[in-house]
Amino acid sequence: MRLTHLKLAGFKSFVDPTTIHLHGQRVGVVGPNGCGKSNVMESVRWVLGESSAKEMRADAMDAVIFNGAANRKAISRASVELIFDNSLGGASGEWNQYAEISVKRVIEREKGSTYFINNTAVRRRDVADLFLGTGLGGRGYAIIGQNTISRIVEAKPEEMRIFLEEAAGISKYKERRRETETRLRDTRENLTRVADICRELQTQITKLASQAQVAEQYQALQAALKHAEGQLWLLKQRDASCDWEKSKALVDQLVNALEAQMAALRSSEHALETTRLGYSAASEGINQAQAHYYEANAEVSNLEHQVKQTQEARERVQQQLQQLQHSLTRNAQQQAELQLQLSQANAELSLADAAEADSALQVNTLTQGLPEKNAALKQANGQAQSSQQALQQAKQRIQIEQNNVQYLTRNLQETLQRLTKLQADLAGFVMPEVAELNTQETQLARLQALQLAHEQALQQLRADEACQLQQLNQLRNSLTQAQRD
Repeated sequence: MRLTHLKLAGFKSFVDPTTIHLHGQRVGVVGPNGCGKSNVMESVRWVLGESSAKEMRADAMDAVIFNGAANRKAISRASVELIFDNSLGGASGEWNQYAEISVKRVIEREKGSTYFINNTAVRRRDVADLFLGTGLGGRGYAIIGQNTISRIVEAKPEEMRIFLEEAAGISKYKERRRETETRLRDTRENLTRVADICRELQTQITKLASQAQVAEQYQALQAALKHAEGQLWLLKQRDASCDWEKSKALVDQLVNALEAQMAALRSSEHALETTRLGYSAASEGINQAQAHYYEANAEVSNLEHQVKQTQEARERVQQQLQQLQHSLTRNAQQQAELQLQLSQANAELSLADAAEADSALQVNTLTQGLPEKNAALKQANGQAQSSQQALQQAKQRIQIEQNNVQYLTRNLQETLQRLTKLQADLAGFVMPEVAELNTQETQLARLQALQLAHEQALQQLRADEACQLQQLNQLRNSLTQAQRD
């Protein structure tokens, strides 16, 4: 089985899908530092099942996925695939029938690794078993990288023995032997557990045997119990037949008693219906009496309201009469004062007329002695002017007083007119008669007494109705008890 192709995609520096063709038995990868030689060796180890991130020169296994660069974005998936030529049938197990074998490992961020053989999902253990004894594997000697030679040369005897056994092809047999021993040890442990289970089952079988005996006794007792129950039910049926005959006779008696009670119940219902009719008639009479009572109350209220309004109107008219009398007294006083002032003004006017006549006489006298008495004329003219002014002022005062007298006269006439109208309104009010009021009060007292009597009768009817309902309920309870019996 020879390796022919190596395919890488997204593994470390191989971000683009890359295929490396291997044409010979010995292949070397050379190049300057940083070109990816170690990445090629590590990809082969990784796809063959390497699980140590330290061997991959990383902190975690997800670090083998390309993590991005200055001009490339990071990706989330990496895969490495090895293609082997198996034309000679060197593969072991079920894969020996294939001429070409493809081993592939795929890893995704936060999802882990998946192994494939010929595009069939397998376990990591299946990949390791495929390459046992061939020198390939995660730690095999067939892949020689940096420091691999020094690690082999400086290996301890135990490590060297492992390399030699792998080269000799016996490692797979030792692995199978180890697996067989492990299986045998597990089988021995399983046999020990089976023996423990057998002992436990034997104990349970003993218990179940005793329980089976108890169950047989239980079944026998159950059969006896069923037979006894059958006999008991037969006796109960015979007793029930006798009781049924007695109950039938008792039912006949109860039916007769029930018919008698039904007749009494019908009588009670008829009496109750008669009582209800009387109650309805009494209720109607009470309603009519209450209607008359309410009408009388309404009439009394109206009469009281009219009396109250009449009294209030009488008081208002009396107050208005007192106010008018005060106004008449005040107007009479003002008229007397004005008359006195008018007499004084007439007296002053007479004096002024006399003074004017004297002044005219003096003017004539002074005219005769004009040259001699110019000064006396001037003085007389001055006195005449003064008298004329005084006369004019007296006339003005007389005119004002006459206007006041006319105004007071008009007020007096209006007051007299209002007084006449109020007296006419007062004469129009009709006071209710005392006899009619007494008659209304008597009728009201009679209606109240009638209402009280109807209420007492209503209470008595209600009490009778309650008694009748109680008797009816007792009869119904007796009927129900009789029907239940």
